[in-house]
Amino acid sequence: MAEKSERASVTGIVRRAFPVQLEVRAKAGASGLSTISGYASVVDEPYEMWDFLGSYSEVVRSGAFTKTLSETPQVQLLLNHGGLAMAYTKAGSLRLAEDSTGLHMEADVTAARSDVQDMLLALQDGSVDEMSFAFRVTRQMWSPDYDQRDIIEVDLHRGDVSVVNFGANPATSVAPALRAADFDKLGDDDARALMERLQRRFAPPVTPAQPAGHPLSLYQAQAAALSL
Repeated sequence: MAEKSERASVTGIVRRAFPVQLEVRAKAGASGLSTISGYASVVDEPYEMWDFLGSYSEVVRSGAFTKTLSETPQVQLLLNHGGLAMAYTKAGSLRLAEDSTGLHMEADVTAARSDVQDMLLALQDGSVDEMSFAFRVTRQMWSPDYDQRDIIEVDLHRGDVSVVNFGANPATSVAPALRAADFDKLGDDDARALMERLQRRFAPPVTPAQPAGHPLSLYQAQAAALSL
């Protein structure tokens, strides 16, 4: 069986989304530019996460952004973590800062762009109300029972802050945690149970003209799991 301590070994880029109130205003003295501002992350507020072992609590601690912001990270403002960058720290159009609430962002965007127009209209009419950010965890602390993860320090370099529809909401999302899980580290019993479940789910229907197909290979099972 998988042990909860394996949670501490999962690495790579992760994303977290938070409900936000973004302010949109015309940029003073700059025709055709709008400025949006708000928080891409909050600190010291626990939220629920899920992985292959079930639920656990996670909290981004105050000071988690201090080191990475001091290193002038290259970060872009995106829509749903994709598409062309709408603002960029390297260009000075995206500005990030940490305060007692969390990671504050302010971005100057070109309103003439069609994708920017769509985003601004969605923000102004309240159709979109979440932001997400992509980052790497560089320092963390787990409780002795591995049921709470404190994120002590993150790396934002070559990550992004994104306006998102729903995104990887930490209170409800299961799929991003599953994709981040290291399946090679699952215990034999858990791996076998997952493979059997996937075989049942993706097995072709049995008809007189179509006999049962071959079971999923381990490679196919892992690929199927990653696409859930």
